Amino acid sequence: MLLAHAALTQLITFVLRPATTYRALELGVPASWLGVLSGSFALVPLVLALPAGHLVDRLGERRVMLVGSLLMCAAGTLLLTLGDTVTGLVAGSVVLGTAHLGAIVGQQALVANSTASGRMDAAFGYYTFAASLGQAAGPLLIVAFGGTRAIPDTTPIFQGSIAIAVVLFALTFAVDSTRTEHGPTTAENIGVRQLLRLPGLAGALLTACTVLAAVDISLVYLPALGAERGIASSLIGTLLVLRAASSMASRFFLGRLSEAIGRRRLLILSIFGAAVGITVAAAPVPVWLLLVAVAVAGFGLGVGQPLTMSWLAESAPPGARGRAMSLRLTGNRAGQVIIPGAIGLVAAGLGSAGVLWVTAGGLALTGVLARNLPVNRPSTS
Repeated sequence: MLLAHAALTQLITFVLRPATTYRALELGVPASWLGVLSGSFALVPLVLALPAGHLVDRLGERRVMLVGSLLMCAAGTLLLTLGDTVTGLVAGSVVLGTAHLGAIVGQQALVANSTASGRMDAAFGYYTFAASLGQAAGPLLIVAFGGTRAIPDTTPIFQGSIAIAVVLFALTFAVDSTRTEHGPTTAENIGVRQLLRLPGLAGALLTACTVLAAVDISLVYLPALGAERGIASSLIGTLLVLRAASSMASRFFLGRLSEAIGRRRLLILSIFGAAVGITVAAAPVPVWLLLVAVAVAGFGLGVGQPLTMSWLAESAPPGARGRAMSLRLTGNRAGQVIIPGAIGLVAAGLGSAGVLWVTAGGLALTGVLARNLPVNRPSTS
């Protein structure tokens, strides 16, 4: 039930966000401002991430997941009814980001609290595999409704997302929390400062937020790149599916890859691979090379998040893992707010391709910095 919940959460998110981009393009929003729309997804969750983690530790995972699922329904409704204005799109993106936060912080804490220490890499690999499955399925709705049009009709996409969100809300009742109405534990006194003292945490948080920002930017600017070059929305949807499918492959075998290569080396190789893939994808290349580049980028981008999740889960004591996951999410949300907008401004005169090239450069720099992360022995799976 947890894996199904994770898949549906990402399905809704990864169809609504590209659909919001297409609706913005219909309204004539400049490509350089799409980064602001992307950042609005993470604005409110940036403030709420740590409180959400504390609520998970105190009240249990399912209650927070229920709130997130209900807000998913509200986000789709807002985009459907108020999405004919930029203000409505921003409001829908903010609610969607808050909903996504509530759902995933509960999910990640549940994985951490129900998995033995030696299997964290594999467990988070399977969890993020399910999330990638939803990310791959989401753009299929764009393929189905978009056809050969460069900018598809977004109204039926919003309607379908609302129906799926109702299913997600109902599914939450089938998920069991590992924590119920227990009294306070000693771990509840552990604060953010103590968590931040964990060795290598700052570098791991920087890596996680940069990789996630790259995923977000590709999600926003690949459709924009397609619109600029007259590429059919069905091909762009296929590229988004391929990116997610490649991430699924890397996450499904994450436990084995980590054992064979080592966490730090695997992380560095994946980041550089993603940088190369995004660089090639942004260039005017043949379709077959575009498909290969997006597949390589997706495989590399799929590694960073589960590795940082398992590292934090093993480092944090039981009873504080909700806060540990939410601390990582806070860093991710900060990156989602700051990085896309900053890159959009820097590359404003270069178009969507320039934004993707700057993103690839940021990934390459992150890969260089990741060489200073402490060597962690991979988990036994």
